Amino acid sequence: MGSQVSSDEMSVRAGQGSDEVLVSQAVWDYLAAAGRPWLVDFEDKQGLSADIIRRGERGGCCAVRLSPVEGSSRARTGMMEGPVSPVTRKAFIDLCRCARKEMTKQEAAPKRKRSLLPCMTAMEPDGEGTLLPPPPPHPRRSQRQQQKYRKNADMDTCVVLPMQHEPAARTGAELAIGHEEESTVCSICMGEMVEKTTLDKCSHSFCRSCLEQAFQVKKACPVCRLVYGQLIGNQPANGTMMVERDPDLELPGHEGYGCICIIYSFPPGLQAQEHPNPGVRYPGTDRVAYLPDSPEGNRVFRMLRRAFEQRLIFTIGTSMTTGMHNVITWNDIHHKTSIWGGPRCFGYPDPTYLVRVTEELGEKGITAD
Repeated sequence: MGSQVSSDEMSVRAGQGSDEVLVSQAVWDYLAAAGRPWLVDFEDKQGLSADIIRRGERGGCCAVRLSPVEGSSRARTGMMEGPVSPVTRKAFIDLCRCARKEMTKQEAAPKRKRSLLPCMTAMEPDGEGTLLPPPPPHPRRSQRQQQKYRKNADMDTCVVLPMQHEPAARTGAELAIGHEEESTVCSICMGEMVEKTTLDKCSHSFCRSCLEQAFQVKKACPVCRLVYGQLIGNQPANGTMMVERDPDLELPGHEGYGCICIIYSFPPGLQAQEHPNPGVRYPGTDRVAYLPDSPEGNRVFRMLRRAFEQRLIFTIGTSMTTGMHNVITWNDIHHKTSIWGGPRCFGYPDPTYLVRVTEELGEKGITAD
């Protein structure tokens, strides 16, 4: 019987974004070595680079980040810092599942080979080393007996022919069994579920230990990313969020409304235990973002303030634009840092921006009032 995990259990801290996928350490090691051609093919087709960013304390799970590759279609369309789509995440999970199955086949191959050795040696021409007795010699038959023998053989062939449909019937049964087996496979470790645990909102199931490790990284379903409880990030705690309103500044695409100017400010400090390199200094930063002073813009502003209070706007890591390490970076909640230039310059006009940022906030459990 699988137990139910409520949204109030296992309250943990997490600050990573939706471009991360948790996989078994053994599966990732296989993809990085023997399964490298599969991984390269996935990266070429998706225009993404898969890189390990964190290993589990006991080697159970690791976090893999899917990031766009410069020059790919995602990069050309201005999605270098966009969240990974659910379809892409599912494709990567399917790749890991295939790798796990291949690992299982390779582990079982030596055993199957050893079990087949007696039968194989029995077919050797000289019969040496065989564990089976040689077949008895065929008796000599007269011409009439040979005709009778051929007639019986033809009748046997007629009886066997209808059995050619049997493999198709077995294929259907095997598909049903395969579907049943897939429902018992943990999407994190790609193995059989141990202490099956089912999330109460989305009904996805995992091994209990795998789910606990996943919730230590991010308190959300590893498959559909539905947030459980209140998500608290690792944004530096010494930052401030200020707002100024300019009624005379109109953003392109939002004519007739003023502008909401958001100023984020962080002084320099030392990384805490929740950050990638505890004790290492990070520089301070100031960021400015713009929203239209419209009903939709104010709704997004209120959601951004809640996300800032839950320390979800920023994190500490490697900048995707400068490549610098141990710096304050955006945490997958996109902001418009320019008034003009459109999406390629992180500015306006961008007709779908307010919808997209609302979805990004929703993935972190921040919803409209």
